[in-house]
Amino acid sequence: MSDFSNKSVIVTGGAKGIGAGISRAFAAAGARVACVDVDATAGAALVAETADAKGEVRFFEADVSGGAACKEVCSRVIDEWDGIDVLCNNVGIQPVDSYVPAHELPDEMWDRIVDINLKSYFLMAKYSVPDMMERGGGVIINTASVQGLQSALGVSAYAASKGGILSLTRQLALEYAPHNIRVLAVNPGGIQTPLVDELVEAQGMDRAEFDKGYAELHPVGRFGLPVDIAHAVLFLAGEGASFMTGSYVNVDGGLMAKGAWA
Repeated sequence: MSDFSNKSVIVTGGAKGIGAGISRAFAAAGARVACVDVDATAGAALVAETADAKGEVRFFEADVSGGAACKEVCSRVIDEWDGIDVLCNNVGIQPVDSYVPAHELPDEMWDRIVDINLKSYFLMAKYSVPDMMERGGGVIINTASVQGLQSALGVSAYAASKGGILSLTRQLALEYAPHNIRVLAVNPGGIQTPLVDELVEAQGMDRAEFDKGYAELHPVGRFGLPVDIAHAVLFLAGEGASFMTGSYVNVDGGLMAKGAWA
């Protein structure tokens, strides 16, 4: 694993689920991690949990769906830690009540999902890139999804946002390659996160039965954990991936190799 000592890393949606796994991994590798989230309780718990890490996690409470909040977060990190080395655009929502056919999805729900899942990625890049350019380079890692490649029923806004992330990743990679800024994406498969917990609870599913089916969906025979995504993100952000930009890595237990999965 790469050493990120004295590197400054921003992780949006960094207090829970995949984001928390990424925050922990960077802190263990020596980075100064700005964990950006709306959940202050989870953020405080993560800071306490990582108190003995090689690096540091600092919590920044912010809703990154708006430009002012994104600009403030990036400015604070630049001021307090002298710059941004790695931006992990990870935040994402898929509310339980958004699982409906497209014609039944309220406009406001579409806007909220796309603002958080896609617009925030543009905004955080917008306010991080100038510092990276000035300092001679950086890395942006975007958390997309296998839903950006194939999809399922009832997730029109989520699928659109994840496909948009993959397209934005390619565009930003081309735009900023001359400035030594690499832009990549990871596509998680089924990962055990609070979003999954909320869905299981809301639909009254039997937890043991769900877990068994969720695992069997993946050719490797298990569902993923946040640390599985974190390992891929740290590789992509490190020197070992210095010739990679504009592409994505599936961390999906073989789902995309399987073909039609939904």
